[in-house]
Amino acid sequence: MRSSMRSWHKSVAASGLVLLALTAVACTTGGTAAPTTGATSPTVSEAWVRPPQGMDRPAAGYMIITGGSSADALLSVSTTAAGMVEIHETTVDASGMAGMHPIPRLDVPAGGRVELRPGGYHLMLMQVVEGAIEVGKTVELRLTFEKAGEIVVQAEVLAG
Repeated sequence: MRSSMRSWHKSVAASGLVLLALTAVACTTGGTAAPTTGATSPTVSEAWVRPPQGMDRPAAGYMIITGGSSADALLSVSTTAAGMVEIHETTVDASGMAGMHPIPRLDVPAGGRVELRPGGYHLMLMQVVEGAIEVGKTVELRLTFEKAGEIVVQAEVLAG
């Protein structure tokens, strides 16, 4: 009886190994297994906000966005500290006049780096909630990306 049980266990174990080997071959050659791409989302660093320069004036937001493993785009930003946030670009025309205007999206290349800084791309936080954006405080910004979805960052309010 014991020898027949041992034979049965060996047979089941061998069948299991064969099944495991066939599964491994099917997954590596058949394409039926879900790919593991290791995709990463954009990351945000050095986020800060410049407070409004007077009553009923907008605040400005800056940061560095580093692209993930695939291209993405920043589509919108929101915060409870302001009624509206727009993504802006500063441009200089042929006569040397600088101006800024809202843009519908900010493309972030895969593995690339996009800086939001004074004189370039930046955020305009309008309809600022009284007392919400003062030096020394922190503002939560909710960035919505086309592919990565929402990324929440804490931005320190700094003078200058």
